[in-house]
Amino acid sequence: MKKILLVLTALMITGGITMAKELNQPFAKGEINPFSKYFTGTTHLQRLVEKDDIWNSSIANVTFDKGARTNWHKHSGGQILLVTAGEGRYQEKGKEIQILKTGDVVKIPPEVEHWHGAAPDSDFAHISIEPNLPNNQTTWLDAVTDEEYR
Repeated sequence: MKKILLVLTALMITGGITMAKELNQPFAKGEINPFSKYFTGTTHLQRLVEKDDIWNSSIANVTFDKGARTNWHKHSGGQILLVTAGEGRYQEKGKEIQILKTGDVVKIPPEVEHWHGAAPDSDFAHISIEPNLPNNQTTWLDAVTDEEYR
């Protein structure tokens, strides 16, 4: 028994075994994303500020499991992403993929086709801000292929 514990300890120390841990983020993970049909993989959504006539924005915490990502999409009024945990990816149509880390801010101009999501080996969370409501509409497009994602 001692031998097994020593081997397991050695594997953990050398990186041979990794323990799953909850993503450390400042907001609640939320429920399974009700917009899942526009995503690949598992994501969660926690609304922080609902759309209304006072603030003219919608703010939500979105949590992505490893490898999860949005479809290509665009927002008629733009979008702002505030990265709060993990490592993610962001890409505008026709441009290189950007690696996102905690503290990064992405300002997406109106009508720019893009996708965002988790890195292949890391969970990821960001705050999504949709300004310019009520006229900011999201247009969902094709899924991001595995080839595009890599």
